[in-house]
Amino acid sequence: MKEPQQPCLVSIRTQYPRFSVTERKIADYILINPTKIIHSSINQIAEDLNVADSTVFRFCKRIGFKGYQAMKIALASEVVTPIQDIHESVDEGDTVKAIASKVFKSNMKTIEDTLVVLDEEQLERAVDAIAGADTTYFFGSGGSSLIALDAFHKLIRTGLRVQTVSDSHFQQMLASQMTKNDCAVFISHSGATKEILQALNVVKSTGATMIAITNYAKSPLSMGVDISLFTVSEETEYRSEALSSRIAQLSVIDALYVNILLKRGTEGQKALNKMREAITVKRI
Repeated sequence: MKEPQQPCLVSIRTQYPRFSVTERKIADYILINPTKIIHSSINQIAEDLNVADSTVFRFCKRIGFKGYQAMKIALASEVVTPIQDIHESVDEGDTVKAIASKVFKSNMKTIEDTLVVLDEEQLERAVDAIAGADTTYFFGSGGSSLIALDAFHKLIRTGLRVQTVSDSHFQQMLASQMTKNDCAVFISHSGATKEILQALNVVKSTGATMIAITNYAKSPLSMGVDISLFTVSEETEYRSEALSSRIAQLSVIDALYVNILLKRGTEGQKALNKMREAITVKRI
């Protein structure tokens, strides 16, 4: 089965925090001038940045390509020919089913792209951190607070101690009571939400492990945590990328939940069974 084309810009954004100073210099150049890269040789790019051709070549390898030409081809497909059948506009004459089809395809693309950029090492670290914490706190503001509530709903089934509140004042209070043995998971599409960054600053002082689920590698949130799990979402005419990102965020939460439940083995299964027994009284 053929591997999906590696998205160049997404790969750069998600790996950005781990780049060296020189690599960030090249990354910034590509992110700012993607169209120029398509029409430039490796020599021209190296000259503009005052680095060796080999440095640019190594950067291309670093982000998952065989070389500069392979990166250019991938970049051209992203910049010049966007996937029209997935992120096409919704037209007034569209049927209800046609609109539903476009929404579903957009969601599928969001999940597929997020899976491509999901870093296995970071995911494993997040699983270990949550599974080993005394208590894990989920923080989200606005729409992301619903994702935090879903995370609470999932993870409480594993038998682990988890907490979440949506009110920003309560979040600050919870954050202040955390210890170095706890874990905080911050959910924010932009990674620049004021309330979340305020909670982040409080948690930093406690020494707790900090995890981010976000869309931007260069955001204040992703640069300030210990572990980052990135999502990918595209803007459409009728949906902001922040709105569509919730599908990817929920998928990341599900991946954490299943991994943690398996990691806990019989203890996790016992907790899950106890939860199922407790809620059977709610059924007719």
